[in-house]
Amino acid sequence: MRKPKVSVFKIGGGIIDHAPDLQEFLRQFSQISGLKILVHGGGKGASQMLEKLGLTPQLVNGRRITDAATLDIVSMFYAGKTNKQIVAALQHIGINALGLSGADGNVIQAVKRPVRDIDYGFVGDLSEASINAPLIQGLLELGLTPVFCPINHDGQGQLLNTNADTIAASVAKALSTNYEVELHFCFEKNGVLRDVNDEQSVISKITPADYAELKRRGSIAAGMLPKLENAFDALNYGVEKVIIEHALHLSGPLKTELCRS
Repeated sequence: MRKPKVSVFKIGGGIIDHAPDLQEFLRQFSQISGLKILVHGGGKGASQMLEKLGLTPQLVNGRRITDAATLDIVSMFYAGKTNKQIVAALQHIGINALGLSGADGNVIQAVKRPVRDIDYGFVGDLSEASINAPLIQGLLELGLTPVFCPINHDGQGQLLNTNADTIAASVAKALSTNYEVELHFCFEKNGVLRDVNDEQSVISKITPADYAELKRRGSIAAGMLPKLENAFDALNYGVEKVIIEHALHLSGPLKTELCRS
C-alpha cells in the first residue's frame, strides 16, 4: 500500500518581514492539497530588537549565536509574535493551524550544542530521537496543520534555539517512515543561483558532487549552506523529494531540486 503524502514547507528570509508577501505565500500554501506542515524562521524582527537594545546579532555560516539575552528576544519573536501571526492568518483563510514550539507536547526535544571551535550558546542540536513523530501524525490525522517555530527545549526546562531549516529537515525525516514526504525550502529567491545577481540563473538540479564543488568555489551564500546540508541529509534519510524555491511562486517553473546522485 502506498504511503500517504505530506508536504513540509519551510518559510524564512525577507518573506516573513514583508506582510503582503507573507500573506501571498500563505494563500498559495493553503491551496496545496493533502496533509501539510509549516516551519518558519524569524525574519529580521528579532535582530532589529537586539540592535535597539544595544546588542549585536552574531551569525556564523548562516547560524545564529544565541546567548541568554538573545534567547529571550528570539523566543518572544519566534514562538510568540511571528508564530501566532502566521497561525491567525492561516485561520483567516480556512486552514486550521496549530502553532507549536518544541516544548509544546514535547514535540521536539534538543540537546544544547557543545562548545567546540565556536560557542553557539543556547542552540539546540537535533537527533533522530528528537522529533515526536506520533504526536505530529496524530495532529495531522485530526485535520490540523502544525506550524513550528525555531524554539524547542532540552527536557530540563531550558529553551533552545535551532535553525529552522534543521527543524524542517528533521520533521521531514521523522515522518518519512510512515509518509511519502516532500520537503520544500521557500524563500525570496527562485532557487539556488549560479549568480546571486541573476534571478534567472537557477540551478535546476544539484547532486552531492555538485554541492561539494559549489561550496569549494565559494559559489553559495552563507545562508544557503545550512539549507543544502539539511536538504541532502533529508534525502539520504528517506525523504522523497527536496525542492528549493521562491515562496511566491510555488507552482512556477524555476526551482532547484536536490538529487541523491
